[in-house]
Amino acid sequence: MLDPNDRAHDDLETEDAATAATLLDRRDDTSANDPIALRSGLSRAQLDTLETMESFQWRLGFVRWPVFKAAIPVLFNRTGTRYVVIREDGSIDEHPTLTLRQ
Repeated sequence: MLDPNDRAHDDLETEDAATAATLLDRRDDTSANDPIALRSGLSRAQLDTLETMESFQWRLGFVRWPVFKAAIPVLFNRTGTRYVVIREDGSIDEHPTLTLRQ
């Protein structure tokens, strides 16, 4: 973690420090609760499918961002007992290979 009082990092430019702070905070719960932040970066097809699924009481839980790949939005049913992912083309994968932590 970046310690602002650590003298070893005094040569960091302000922009680099801001970028580092943003990267460190990306798993913060506040961004997970922001529906606009969760939707940013999704394809038009994914957004259309998400809107349709929300009308059936599914909710966007989180978005996984694999390196050099498209975003993977993960939706949960109303009871949270089942999840699906929306592929980049907007299709629904009902049997995703994601491993979720409990």
